[in-house]
Amino acid sequence: MEISTILLLMTLSVGAAFVQRVSGFGFGIFIMTALPYLMPSYGEAVTLSGALAIVTSIVIVHKMHQFIVWPKLLPILITFLIVSWFAIQFLAHAGDGFLKHILGAMLILASIWFLFFSERIHIRPTMPMQISMGTLSGAMGGLFGMQGPPAVLYFLASTDHKEEYMALAQCFFLVGNGMMSLFRAYHGFLTPTVGMAWCCCLPAVFLGTWLGGLVFSRIPIKTLRKIIYIYMGVSGAIALMQ
Repeated sequence: MEISTILLLMTLSVGAAFVQRVSGFGFGIFIMTALPYLMPSYGEAVTLSGALAIVTSIVIVHKMHQFIVWPKLLPILITFLIVSWFAIQFLAHAGDGFLKHILGAMLILASIWFLFFSERIHIRPTMPMQISMGTLSGAMGGLFGMQGPPAVLYFLASTDHKEEYMALAQCFFLVGNGMMSLFRAYHGFLTPTVGMAWCCCLPAVFLGTWLGGLVFSRIPIKTLRKIIYIYMGVSGAIALMQ
């Protein structure tokens, strides 16, 4: 890989880790706006995104594990793992160009949803809702490395304070990304290029996580999220035009 590509990957990793630490999700959403155009294949891009996101989640879960409430986590997590397996089976046979266009459409839809509708719709933390959100999250995670939005809506609705929300969300992402990395490795997406890029970006992920931790309780979350959502929409439009 060229030095310029590595530096760009590291910059994206700092931003993605920062977003994840501050808002509790968004690592894949942020980094996948550009990663498919920097890695040799779409499958390798999704694999790198998930492998890097694991690092951020490990750090947060280690600090907040005492806030994890397992009955609120296990049903959505188990559903996610099952559905993501089938989604990755599809990914192994789909063309890169097709998936990049689908990713662009997903980014635009997610941007519109979060900007205009997410605060108006309230999700009840019931078992059917956990299964529904786990199914949607598994499909989005397996195909696009973007399992966050459905899971976040559920965790926000089922938790009483931000520490519990952060702990549940990061434990979900840690286990989910860990299992999906194994699934992707089985299908040959965990290549030497992915390994080299992961090693180069590891310090950047720690830096972004540290910076995000400094502003977790200070920055207006709504302002940050709106910037991210607009960025998502613009990136999705660019992906559709290519």
